[in-house]
Amino acid sequence: MRNLIIIALFVITGITQAQTNFEKGMTKAFELWQSDKTDEAENMFERIAKAESKEWLPNYYIAQINSLKSWNVKDEAILKAQLDKAQEHLDIAMTKSEENVELLIMQAQVLTNWVAYDGATYGMKYAGKITELYTKALELAPTNPRAAFCKADWSMGSAKYFGQDTAPYCKEIEASIELFDTFKPESDFYPNWGKERAEQVVESCK
Repeated sequence: MRNLIIIALFVITGITQAQTNFEKGMTKAFELWQSDKTDEAENMFERIAKAESKEWLPNYYIAQINSLKSWNVKDEAILKAQLDKAQEHLDIAMTKSEENVELLIMQAQVLTNWVAYDGATYGMKYAGKITELYTKALELAPTNPRAAFCKADWSMGSAKYFGQDTAPYCKEIEASIELFDTFKPESDFYPNWGKERAEQVVESCK
């Protein structure tokens, strides 16, 4: 299951001079993150989240940072602290933006962290929920590339685990790359990750 790691890529383009404190803060947070100053970026997102009570994106990125930090963590206490924080901010974000596809995808990612840590303990508990989240995300946004890719990648991991054919999922992931090519983020700060990971998975299929 550890092969389900999703690499987060952030392509922030078209940002000229930020006109609001929110835009300035988000730009700074991404700059810190892209400079591998993850803790500083997380702290910046937390400050923005407190100041901008109606914005879901800062909470989303706090959740994503803690999800990404949790891959390959061996200490359960550390893992739990990170994933509890991710869940806390996801819950907050979901109160700000209901039926949000990107939040459903991130929720599935956080649950996948638990499965990757201990499949025997958390697989039965969360596998069905993860599939349900990706299915709902695709129903809400059939052309969202992350929904398409993540659902296929999760299904591929499950197929490998049970010794089943993965070829159909390779084709689905290949199709998701076309969706990445045509996807237009709603803003400069909107989630826009996943294409590079999808390309890596397709290459491994070959």
